[in-house]
Amino acid sequence: MSTLSPTTPRPAPEAQAAPAAQPAAPAKPAPQDHLDLVVVGHVDHGKSTLIGRLLFDTNSVEEGKAERIEAACKAEGMEFEYAFLLDALLEEQAQNITMDTTRVPFRTASRVFTIIDAPGHKEFLKNMITGAASADAAVLLVDALEGLREQSRRHCFLLSLLGLRQILVAVNKMDLVDYRREVFDGIRAELGEYLSRLGVEPAHFVPISAKLGEGLLRRSARMPWYTGPALLEALGGFRSSPPATGGPLRMVVQDVYRFDTRRIVAGLVESGSVSVGDPVEFVPGGKRSRVKSIETWPELAARAQGPVGAGSSVAVTLEDELFVERGQIGSDPGDKPVEGRIFTARVFWIHKTPLRIGELIPLRIGTQRAEARVIGIHRKLDAVTLEGGSGTGGEVNVHEVAEVRLRVRRAIAFDAAGRIPALGRFVLMRDRRIGGGGVIDALVEEQAGTSEGPAASRAAILGHRGCIVWMTGLSGAGKSTLAKGLEARLLGSGVLAMVLDGDVLRTGLSKNLGFTPDDRSENIRRATELAIHLAEAGVVVIAAFISPYRADRAMAAERAKERGVPYAEVYVNAPLSVCEGRDPKQLYKKAREGRIPNFTGVDAPYEAPLAPDIEVRTDREPAHEAIERLAKLAIDLSLPDDQSDSGANI
Repeated sequence: MSTLSPTTPRPAPEAQAAPAAQPAAPAKPAPQDHLDLVVVGHVDHGKSTLIGRLLFDTNSVEEGKAERIEAACKAEGMEFEYAFLLDALLEEQAQNITMDTTRVPFRTASRVFTIIDAPGHKEFLKNMITGAASADAAVLLVDALEGLREQSRRHCFLLSLLGLRQILVAVNKMDLVDYRREVFDGIRAELGEYLSRLGVEPAHFVPISAKLGEGLLRRSARMPWYTGPALLEALGGFRSSPPATGGPLRMVVQDVYRFDTRRIVAGLVESGSVSVGDPVEFVPGGKRSRVKSIETWPELAARAQGPVGAGSSVAVTLEDELFVERGQIGSDPGDKPVEGRIFTARVFWIHKTPLRIGELIPLRIGTQRAEARVIGIHRKLDAVTLEGGSGTGGEVNVHEVAEVRLRVRRAIAFDAAGRIPALGRFVLMRDRRIGGGGVIDALVEEQAGTSEGPAASRAAILGHRGCIVWMTGLSGAGKSTLAKGLEARLLGSGVLAMVLDGDVLRTGLSKNLGFTPDDRSENIRRATELAIHLAEAGVVVIAAFISPYRADRAMAAERAKERGVPYAEVYVNAPLSVCEGRDPKQLYKKAREGRIPNFTGVDAPYEAPLAPDIEVRTDREPAHEAIERLAKLAIDLSLPDDQSDSGANI
């Protein structure tokens, strides 16, 4: 039997009298002709069928597999399903374990492709982040009958966010609309307009029928009005990544091993190339040496002089005994990655729990791991409508994109603004799962002097500075409830916080004081000094005291100002009748009976704040809403002055 070429379609199995023998596999292309391709689209728009058909038509299916699937389909009274070819391959790969994002190889005479099959349903958007982030190009599949769906728009946005510019739009199932040109043109116009607003211009719009093989390897005779390339021909024109070997050296350190007396630094060359004798600087850290030897995988014994180029795993030894660790990036000393702790980024959020300002969240970029604090959310955008604005409540909700400002506890290294995509993309983790992904836009320079002094050092370790949130109000107004709720909210966001209240002081530091006006003032003085001391140690202090006199509260504010501690006054307000109705400790009842003299609101005055920073009416506002307002106040206070500006727009 004559051998079919890898670009010659075979007859569909259902049209064959008997299963044909598998043709000989095409010659293996050169390694530099490899292309990683992500295929995305709404559920049921035909991704599995497309991938299965490409495997079949390029003879990339194991011999006999198509025939076995055909026989099984006939036994069930079904027509042949190309998607089953993909299912069978994945079953072998996963060994009966479900895989969320899969890698499927196929090849032509001139190129090897690896398809990254990212699930299309919204619950699996997290896999889009990891799948698309490693791709050179993307195929966006749209059902000609259903047209654009919400999830299709989200996929477009995410591909744009991750910096993918090589995008092919395949309008599938053209057979279901009688191959009508007006249907194809309508989808091209609608999707093209949406993508243009994202700054993306697809390389090709290709009409296809994956199931029937129309438009895949060659233009379909059923669509004579289409004069562009077939799908596989268009993909052949895409270029491969990572950047060319001539780019700047970026060797991502994966581990360091000891063999005999040698310390071997192992990593992946993301960009450029490395040769024996090359100078190399590891960032962050700035330690320099020269490459003494290169030992390429998979056999350490296979020594080389180089150059070892982008996309290769490599192991090097250095002329100097440096302490190099996982996460660092080996680079050309004259062209290094950016190194810093504060940067702006665009983040696409996929977790049901919002990303909130002030939150401390794990960040991963390359092999680096860091804890990042969200110190600014400057503008949000809905991924479907592209509508949004600034000042949007201090949180990013599921399926929203936002420009944020992040601050990591220790410096990380990266390449911003898509210069080397793999080193500018990151993921944010939530509960050991991916919460969102993003792209770094720019480094934010820290102001001179911010790293000087113990307070700044503590702030650098904690990721925030200390401050005082002073809550005043009648007994029973709700100070304790709000204070404890605020403390839990801040601690949950990685902010070191604690409640300081009358019960704490009067069982210890102020145990010797009564409730006369002088004793009350002395109690507030002691509370003020303790709060300032804790704030200087980096704690967000939630001081919850009745503190009935304006003069005492003014003294507390002035003392904090003198010491440079951020301070805010919160009036927890509820009518006396409401407070007395609550009376959890029966204090009002005892005061009315004369058993507690000088009780505020009964026989001692309460001087309400004249201009508090926030007033909370606990008889009107739900506690959870008030706590969110207070959390925003506390987090704003805890951010250093140089991190409180509005930032740029998306």
